[in-house]
Amino acid sequence: MTKKLLVTGASGFLGWNLCQLAKEKWDIYGTYFSQTIDIPGITLVKVDLREFQDMKDLFAEIQPAGVIHTAAHSKPNFCQTHPEESYSINVTASVNIARLSADYDIPCVFTSTDLVFDGLNPPYLETDPVSPISYYGEQKVMAEEGMRSHYPKVAICRMPLMFGITPPTASSFIQPFLKILREGRPLSLFTDEIRTPVSGTTAAKGLLLALEKVQGLVNLGGKERISRYEFGCLMAEVFELSQDNLGRCLQKDVPMAAPRSPDTSLDSSLAFSLGYQPLSVREQLEELRGKV
Repeated sequence: MTKKLLVTGASGFLGWNLCQLAKEKWDIYGTYFSQTIDIPGITLVKVDLREFQDMKDLFAEIQPAGVIHTAAHSKPNFCQTHPEESYSINVTASVNIARLSADYDIPCVFTSTDLVFDGLNPPYLETDPVSPISYYGEQKVMAEEGMRSHYPKVAICRMPLMFGITPPTASSFIQPFLKILREGRPLSLFTDEIRTPVSGTTAAKGLLLALEKVQGLVNLGGKERISRYEFGCLMAEVFELSQDNLGRCLQKDVPMAAPRSPDTSLDSSLAFSLGYQPLSVREQLEELRGKV
Protein backbone atom coordinates (compact mmCIF):
# COMPACT_ATOMS: atom_id res chain seq x y z
CA MET A 1 0.00 0.00 0.00
CA THR A 2 1.29 3.49 -0.90
CA LYS A 3 2.42 5.53 2.08
CA LYS A 4 0.50 8.66 2.99
CA LEU A 5 2.27 12.04 2.83
CA LEU A 6 0.70 15.15 4.34
CA VAL A 7 1.58 18.33 2.41
CA THR A 8 0.45 21.60 3.98
CA GLY A 9 -0.19 24.57 1.72
CA ALA A 10 -1.08 22.53 -1.37
CA SER A 11 -2.68 25.60 -2.95
CA GLY A 12 0.56 27.59 -2.67
CA PHE A 13 3.37 27.75 -5.22
CA LEU A 14 5.78 25.36 -3.54
CA GLY A 15 3.11 23.02 -2.12
CA TRP A 16 1.45 22.69 -5.53
CA ASN A 17 4.75 21.93 -7.28
CA LEU A 18 5.57 19.40 -4.57
CA CYS A 19 2.21 17.63 -5.01
CA GLN A 20 2.82 17.27 -8.77
CA LEU A 21 6.10 15.45 -8.13
CA ALA A 22 5.33 13.54 -4.93
CA LYS A 23 2.11 11.92 -6.17
CA GLU A 24 4.20 9.56 -8.30
CA LYS A 25 5.37 7.72 -5.16
CA TRP A 26 3.09 8.84 -2.33
CA ASP A 27 -0.60 8.92 -1.48
CA ILE A 28 -0.84 12.70 -1.01
CA TYR A 29 -3.14 14.52 1.38
CA GLY A 30 -2.83 18.25 0.71
CA THR A 31 -4.20 20.97 2.94
CA TYR A 32 -5.64 24.30 1.88
CA PHE A 33 -7.62 26.97 3.68
CA SER A 34 -8.50 30.26 1.98
CA GLN A 35 -7.83 29.20 -1.62
CA THR A 36 -9.94 26.31 -2.89
CA ILE A 37 -8.05 24.13 -5.35
CA ASP A 38 -8.39 20.88 -7.24
CA ILE A 39 -5.28 18.79 -7.98
CA PRO A 40 -5.87 15.56 -9.91
CA GLY A 41 -4.61 12.54 -7.98
CA ILE A 42 -4.43 14.41 -4.65
CA THR A 43 -6.82 14.18 -1.69
CA LEU A 44 -7.39 17.78 -0.61
CA VAL A 45 -8.47 18.72 2.90
CA LYS A 46 -9.64 22.13 4.06
CA VAL A 47 -8.15 22.79 7.48
CA ASP A 48 -7.07 25.76 9.58
CA LEU A 49 -3.47 24.96 10.49
CA ARG A 50 -3.61 27.51 13.29
CA GLU A 51 -6.11 25.35 15.21
CA PHE A 52 -4.14 22.71 17.08
CA GLN A 53 -7.13 20.46 17.73
CA ASP A 54 -8.08 20.51 14.04
CA MET A 55 -4.54 19.45 13.12
CA LYS A 56 -4.52 16.79 15.83
CA ASP A 57 -7.77 15.36 14.40
CA LEU A 58 -6.33 15.45 10.88
CA PHE A 59 -3.23 13.50 11.92
CA ALA A 60 -5.40 10.96 13.71
CA GLU A 61 -7.62 10.53 10.65
CA ILE A 62 -4.88 10.36 8.00
CA GLN A 63 -2.11 8.63 10.00
CA PRO A 64 0.56 10.10 7.68
CA ALA A 65 3.93 8.42 7.20
CA GLY A 66 5.54 11.82 6.66
CA VAL A 67 4.80 15.56 6.59
CA ILE A 68 6.16 18.38 4.44
CA HIS A 69 5.06 21.77 5.78
CA THR A 70 5.10 24.39 3.01
CA ALA A 71 2.15 26.54 4.15
CA ALA A 72 3.20 30.08 5.09
CA HIS A 73 2.66 33.78 4.72
CA SER A 74 5.78 34.06 2.58
CA LYS A 75 5.64 37.67 1.37
CA PRO A 76 8.05 39.69 3.56
CA ASN A 77 6.15 42.96 3.05
CA PHE A 78 2.89 41.36 4.22
CA CYS A 79 4.57 39.90 7.30
CA GLN A 80 6.11 43.27 8.12
CA THR A 81 2.71 44.99 8.10
CA HIS A 82 0.66 42.06 9.51
CA PRO A 83 2.94 40.63 12.22
CA GLU A 84 0.28 38.90 14.34
CA GLU A 85 -1.62 37.37 11.42
CA SER A 86 1.56 36.04 9.82
CA TYR A 87 2.99 34.81 13.16
CA SER A 88 0.02 32.50 13.71
CA ILE A 89 0.72 30.52 10.54
CA ASN A 90 4.50 31.00 10.20
CA VAL A 91 5.38 30.18 13.80
CA THR A 92 2.50 28.78 15.88
CA ALA A 93 1.20 26.37 13.23
CA SER A 94 4.72 25.24 12.37
CA VAL A 95 5.58 24.40 15.97
CA ASN A 96 2.29 22.51 16.36
CA ILE A 97 3.08 20.41 13.28
CA ALA A 98 6.47 19.53 14.78
CA ARG A 99 4.76 18.51 18.04
CA LEU A 100 2.36 16.23 16.21
CA SER A 101 5.11 14.75 14.03
CA ALA A 102 7.04 13.98 17.22
CA ASP A 103 3.97 12.25 18.68
CA TYR A 104 3.80 10.01 15.61
CA ASP A 105 7.60 9.76 15.24
CA ILE A 106 7.44 10.41 11.49
CA PRO A 107 9.71 12.40 9.15
CA CYS A 108 8.82 16.09 9.15
CA VAL A 109 10.17 18.66 6.67
CA PHE A 110 9.84 22.41 7.19
CA THR A 111 10.40 25.04 4.51
CA SER A 112 12.39 27.92 5.95
CA THR A 113 14.12 30.66 3.94
CA ASP A 114 17.44 32.18 2.94
CA LEU A 115 16.07 35.40 4.47
CA VAL A 116 17.06 34.19 7.95
CA PHE A 117 20.34 35.93 7.01
CA ASP A 118 21.17 39.65 6.73
CA GLY A 119 23.03 39.18 3.44
CA LEU A 120 26.33 40.67 4.59
CA ASN A 121 28.47 37.49 4.78
CA PRO A 122 27.47 35.22 1.87
CA PRO A 123 27.42 32.49 0.81
CA TYR A 124 25.77 30.95 3.86
CA LEU A 125 26.30 27.49 5.29
CA GLU A 126 23.89 25.69 7.62
CA THR A 127 26.33 26.34 10.48
CA ASP A 128 26.38 30.13 10.06
CA PRO A 129 24.58 32.18 12.73
CA VAL A 130 21.17 33.53 11.71
CA SER A 131 20.77 37.29 11.38
CA PRO A 132 17.30 38.19 10.02
CA ILE A 133 16.49 41.82 9.21
CA SER A 134 12.80 41.44 8.30
CA TYR A 135 9.93 40.20 10.41
CA TYR A 136 9.40 37.34 7.95
CA GLY A 137 13.01 36.22 8.50
CA GLU A 138 12.54 36.53 12.27
CA GLN A 139 9.40 34.41 12.15
CA LYS A 140 11.16 31.67 10.22
CA VAL A 141 13.99 31.67 12.79
CA MET A 142 11.43 31.39 15.60
CA ALA A 143 9.74 28.52 13.76
CA GLU A 144 13.06 26.72 13.16
CA GLU A 145 14.01 26.96 16.83
CA GLY A 146 10.54 26.08 18.13
CA MET A 147 10.18 23.08 15.86
CA ARG A 148 13.62 21.70 16.66
CA SER A 149 13.04 22.09 20.40
CA HIS A 150 9.89 19.95 20.15
CA TYR A 151 11.23 17.50 17.55
CA PRO A 152 15.00 17.32 17.00
CA LYS A 153 14.48 14.98 14.01
CA VAL A 154 12.73 17.69 11.94
CA ALA A 155 14.40 18.62 8.64
CA ILE A 156 14.69 22.41 8.32
CA CYS A 157 15.10 23.25 4.63
CA ARG A 158 16.26 26.77 3.90
CA MET A 159 14.76 27.65 0.55
CA PRO A 160 16.12 30.15 -1.97
CA LEU A 161 14.26 32.40 -4.39
CA MET A 162 11.96 30.13 -6.42
CA PHE A 163 10.29 30.41 -9.82
CA GLY A 164 8.19 28.23 -12.10
CA ILE A 165 4.76 26.96 -13.03
CA THR A 166 1.95 28.08 -10.74
CA PRO A 167 -1.59 26.97 -9.94
CA PRO A 168 -4.42 29.54 -10.29
CA THR A 169 -4.23 30.07 -6.52
CA ALA A 170 -0.58 31.15 -6.31
CA SER A 171 2.11 33.22 -7.99
CA SER A 172 5.79 33.09 -8.89
CA PHE A 173 7.84 36.21 -9.56
CA ILE A 174 8.60 35.35 -13.19
CA GLN A 175 4.99 35.46 -14.42
CA PRO A 176 4.63 39.24 -14.00
CA PHE A 177 8.17 39.73 -15.37
CA LEU A 178 7.29 37.78 -18.51
CA LYS A 179 3.96 39.60 -18.91
CA ILE A 180 5.66 43.00 -18.75
CA LEU A 181 8.34 42.06 -21.30
CA ARG A 182 5.86 40.40 -23.64
CA GLU A 183 3.78 43.59 -23.59
CA GLY A 184 6.85 45.67 -24.41
CA ARG A 185 6.78 47.61 -21.15
CA PRO A 186 9.88 48.63 -19.17
CA LEU A 187 11.07 46.33 -16.38
CA SER A 188 13.72 47.42 -13.88
CA LEU A 189 15.38 44.76 -11.74
CA PHE A 190 17.79 44.90 -8.81
CA THR A 191 21.48 44.60 -9.53
CA ASP A 192 22.25 44.52 -5.81
CA GLU A 193 20.10 41.60 -4.68
CA ILE A 194 21.94 38.29 -5.13
CA ARG A 195 20.29 34.90 -4.61
CA THR A 196 20.76 31.22 -5.55
CA PRO A 197 17.41 30.57 -7.30
CA VAL A 198 15.83 27.26 -8.26
CA SER A 199 12.62 26.20 -9.98
CA GLY A 200 9.65 24.89 -8.02
CA THR A 201 10.28 21.41 -9.44
CA THR A 202 13.91 21.47 -8.33
CA ALA A 203 12.90 22.66 -4.87
CA ALA A 204 10.30 19.88 -4.62
CA LYS A 205 12.96 17.28 -5.44
CA GLY A 206 15.09 18.71 -2.63
CA LEU A 207 12.23 18.51 -0.13
CA LEU A 208 11.53 14.87 -0.98
CA LEU A 209 15.24 14.11 -0.59
CA ALA A 210 15.21 15.84 2.81
CA LEU A 211 12.21 13.76 3.85
CA GLU A 212 14.30 10.63 3.36
CA LYS A 213 17.79 11.74 4.33
CA VAL A 214 17.86 14.87 6.52
CA GLN A 215 17.48 15.63 10.20
CA GLY A 216 18.44 19.17 11.17
CA LEU A 217 19.37 22.02 8.84
CA VAL A 218 19.95 21.83 5.10
CA ASN A 219 20.22 24.49 2.39
CA LEU A 220 18.37 23.85 -0.89
CA GLY A 221 19.77 26.66 -3.03
CA GLY A 222 20.87 26.48 -6.64
CA LYS A 223 24.44 26.25 -7.88
CA GLU A 224 24.69 29.83 -9.19
CA ARG A 225 24.77 33.18 -7.42
CA ILE A 226 22.85 35.59 -9.59
CA SER A 227 21.27 39.05 -9.30
CA ARG A 228 17.63 39.74 -10.11
CA TYR A 229 18.81 41.73 -13.14
CA GLU A 230 21.06 38.92 -14.38
CA PHE A 231 18.17 36.51 -13.91
CA GLY A 232 15.91 38.80 -15.95
CA CYS A 233 18.43 38.94 -18.81
CA LEU A 234 18.75 35.16 -18.84
CA MET A 235 14.97 34.75 -18.69
CA ALA A 236 14.48 37.12 -21.64
CA GLU A 237 17.13 35.27 -23.63
CA VAL A 238 15.63 31.83 -22.98
CA PHE A 239 12.08 33.00 -23.72
CA GLU A 240 13.30 34.89 -26.80
CA LEU A 241 12.09 38.29 -25.61
CA SER A 242 13.73 41.64 -26.28
CA GLN A 243 16.02 42.92 -23.54
CA ASP A 244 15.61 46.52 -24.73
CA ASN A 245 13.11 47.27 -21.96
CA LEU A 246 15.16 45.63 -19.20
CA GLY A 247 16.59 48.22 -16.84
CA ARG A 248 18.79 48.20 -13.76
CA CYS A 249 17.85 49.54 -10.35
CA LEU A 250 18.97 49.30 -6.72
CA GLN A 251 17.02 48.11 -3.70
CA LYS A 252 16.97 51.65 -2.29
CA ASP A 253 15.16 52.82 -5.44
CA VAL A 254 12.02 50.82 -4.52
CA PRO A 255 10.43 51.68 -1.15
CA MET A 256 9.10 48.54 0.56
CA ALA A 257 7.71 47.71 4.00
CA ALA A 258 10.25 44.98 4.74
CA PRO A 259 14.03 45.57 4.70
CA ARG A 260 15.80 43.51 2.03
CA SER A 261 19.04 41.57 2.39
CA PRO A 262 21.62 42.25 -0.34
CA ASP A 263 23.05 38.73 -0.82
CA THR A 264 21.51 35.68 0.82
CA SER A 265 23.25 33.17 -1.45
CA LEU A 266 23.17 29.69 0.04
CA ASP A 267 26.07 27.23 0.01
CA SER A 268 24.17 23.98 -0.56
CA SER A 269 27.18 21.65 -0.64
CA LEU A 270 25.61 19.43 2.04
CA ALA A 271 22.47 18.88 -0.04
CA PHE A 272 24.58 18.31 -3.17
CA SER A 273 26.50 15.57 -1.31
CA LEU A 274 23.18 13.88 -0.49
CA GLY A 275 22.08 13.80 -4.13
CA TYR A 276 20.39 17.17 -4.64
CA GLN A 277 21.50 18.22 -8.12
CA PRO A 278 19.91 21.42 -9.47
CA LEU A 279 20.42 22.16 -13.14
CA SER A 280 21.81 25.55 -14.18
CA VAL A 281 19.39 28.49 -14.03
CA ARG A 282 19.38 28.53 -17.83
CA GLU A 283 18.48 24.84 -18.02
CA GLN A 284 15.71 25.25 -15.44
CA LEU A 285 14.29 28.18 -17.40
CA GLU A 286 14.49 26.15 -20.61
CA GLU A 287 12.38 23.45 -18.93
CA LEU A 288 9.69 26.09 -18.37
CA ARG A 289 9.65 27.44 -21.91
CA GLY A 290 6.19 27.05 -23.38
CA LYS A 291 4.69 26.31 -19.94
CA VAL A 292 4.59 29.77 -18.36
